[in-house]
Amino acid sequence: MTRFSALPAALALAALLAAAAPAARCAAPQGAGPRGAAPEGASPDQAASKSAAPENATPKNAAAQNAGPLPAQADAPFAVRRIAAFDRPWAIAFLPDGRLVLTEKAGRMFLVTQAGAKTAIDGVPAAYDRGQNGMLDVAPSPDFARDRLLYFTRVAPEKGGGALILARARLDESGGRARLSELTTLWRQRPASRGGQPGGIIAFSPDGRHLFLTVGDRMEPDTAQDPEAARGKILRLNPDGSAPPDNPMAGQAGIRALTWSTGHRNAYGLAFAPDGTLWEHEMGPRGGDELNRIRPGGNYGWPEVSNGDQYSGWPIPRHATRPEFDAPSLYWTPVIAPAGLAFYRGTAFPAWQGSALIGGLRAEGLVRVAFGKDGVPRQADRWSLDRRIRDVAVAADGAVWLIEDGSGAGLLRLTAK
Repeated sequence: MTRFSALPAALALAALLAAAAPAARCAAPQGAGPRGAAPEGASPDQAASKSAAPENATPKNAAAQNAGPLPAQADAPFAVRRIAAFDRPWAIAFLPDGRLVLTEKAGRMFLVTQAGAKTAIDGVPAAYDRGQNGMLDVAPSPDFARDRLLYFTRVAPEKGGGALILARARLDESGGRARLSELTTLWRQRPASRGGQPGGIIAFSPDGRHLFLTVGDRMEPDTAQDPEAARGKILRLNPDGSAPPDNPMAGQAGIRALTWSTGHRNAYGLAFAPDGTLWEHEMGPRGGDELNRIRPGGNYGWPEVSNGDQYSGWPIPRHATRPEFDAPSLYWTPVIAPAGLAFYRGTAFPAWQGSALIGGLRAEGLVRVAFGKDGVPRQADRWSLDRRIRDVAVAADGAVWLIEDGSGAGLLRLTAK
């Protein structure tokens, strides 16, 4: 995308005008391209419906810590072991028997033992492998030991580009081979799009009764505030893809019935904390990566507000100027390009108990976010690994597993020193 060039004084004046008139839409200058339309991770670059944040949690528009300037640490409390390598992996998830399911963006899926032995899974449907699009997230059913169901997302090829699809299939294994069967499409994004920023992250509620799905703005940011469009939303579905009757807009037509929250840009992290609170992180534009406490019916402001600016340098009104929107609980300027989110439960790293672990693409490392007694998050650690980290998962033994981004990317196991 071509950057808009302007004199520093002109930008400063524009920022002052934006702050003075927060209700006005901040449009990018002609030729600057759509809001936020830049490569992912690029240059400057509650439980169920009644669950909520702790009673003493900060208000939705309270000032949050900017963890962007905090330095990374080279000395980490863990050893890193490379277990296996993959071509552009995107997501990892543990099965009850300790094996991992891993997706590759080109449209492949593998079973992987903790020793690194791989079994390709047959029967995986085609993916639209363009830019950020392709095969995305995977999550075993909460009752996987009984039903053998895998839930997964992909951007599938369609006329007009690609459509984000949530599907499920049964994992069959026989004679050392694995295959998906009984493939069912649970939800399909309409219309298709050529843009990136698909989202596509899956999280099951702690009771296993509902599935949450992030849908990115597909580089069409205005749609994030359109209640008739799925883009820029977090959806809440029953495991069969139907709309729960207690959703915020239950009973309304179309995507409204599935919408849990609105005003998101590109969420590549979604997970429940041990206390049942749902947390999400999303990439900002030029600055303003966010960690958000998700509440039913919340509107998180994109593209009306952000703690970052357009890639052109054109300012976007800050969250503080629009108190009707939910502000992030923590943000990063400069960005870390967050990818992957897991809450630590285990004994290998006792000091991390209950912390959020976030991969950093631009930060090339691992971020730990701790939560105070007041429920407020703060960045506790950032470790430099000199690798773009795409996803994070925690094994039953407390070891932390990461996948790198790109070709020849490693599956990594982190253990306490």
